[in-house]
Amino acid sequence: MKLGGRTVVVTGAAGGIGRALALRCAAEGARVAVTDIAAEPLTGVGEALGAGHLAIAADVTDEQALGDLLSRVESELGPVDVFFANAGVAIGEDPLDTPDEVWDLAFSVNVRAHILAARRLLPGWLERGEGYFVTTASAAGLLTQIGSAPYAVTKHAAVAFAEWLSVTYGDRGIRVSCLCPMGVRTAMLQGEELSHRVVKAAGAVLEPDEVAEVVVEAVDQERFLILPHPEVLTFFQRKAMDYDRWLAGMRRLQSGQS
Repeated sequence: MKLGGRTVVVTGAAGGIGRALALRCAAEGARVAVTDIAAEPLTGVGEALGAGHLAIAADVTDEQALGDLLSRVESELGPVDVFFANAGVAIGEDPLDTPDEVWDLAFSVNVRAHILAARRLLPGWLERGEGYFVTTASAAGLLTQIGSAPYAVTKHAAVAFAEWLSVTYGDRGIRVSCLCPMGVRTAMLQGEELSHRVVKAAGAVLEPDEVAEVVVEAVDQERFLILPHPEVLTFFQRKAMDYDRWLAGMRRLQSGQS
């Protein structure tokens, strides 16, 4: 799908990949609405986008807030053509030590927000015969994540929901893509925890602008799996070919062995 002239919504757009996606879509000629729960940095993104776009602070895990957001976008920019479900959180560690409220937040942002958006958008898309849902998951959704159980589990679920949307509605004009990067230079990759060290060692740490460029190209080609780090496909294939060997290798990483 060409983005020029389309109405695009980007969640989690106050920084990182979301901000880069918003600016890249606008450069392609899209009408862009950005949203984030962090209102102050979102204002700066709105200013960078300029006239003809929208910046609306909202909690996309709240069904009413999300509905109000999309209604305003439709009223001011036109029917939504492309929805980037990009908002995400990387929280929690070992499930034995992670409280329920952290698990709940991870599921709410990384999975349920996608479900709420699809529930709101699909009827209109199916009536019009087209629409595009782009999920920001993670390589952790294909390969798992050292350290953070909530992140690994919810990103797997995000990939699964994107797959289900494509399987169920792909023949009715609904396009779906799933973004699964490894290391990207965002706030999520700050720190020296084992999980961060493993990600940084596995491949290049990309800039958000580089990821946005790959995403726009993939949307143009309507590819499902978007891999800014091509090596993720190799890792995924190795996992599928010999699951026990792959698990053993991940256990070595978990224990800090080479």
